[in-house]
Amino acid sequence: MAVAILRVSEVRKMKPEERVEKLNELYAELRKLRAKVASGGALENPGKLRELRRTIARILTIQREEELKKVTKR
Repeated sequence: MAVAILRVSEVRKMKPEERVEKLNELYAELRKLRAKVASGGALENPGKLRELRRTIARILTIQREEELKKVTKR
């Protein structure tokens, strides 16, 4: 499963449901890679772990920003 790098603009364009779905995919891939490392396997692209973590953080940050926007508008 190849996951493309998501930029902030792309994440902001996504619907909340799409973001949750994407987060689930990213977490699943991260679990697979961590399991491979834990079992002693070598990763083809070690930088992919870092990129996955950053992409997950990016999505979570944007979700939180939008939650806070809703709260402050009230």
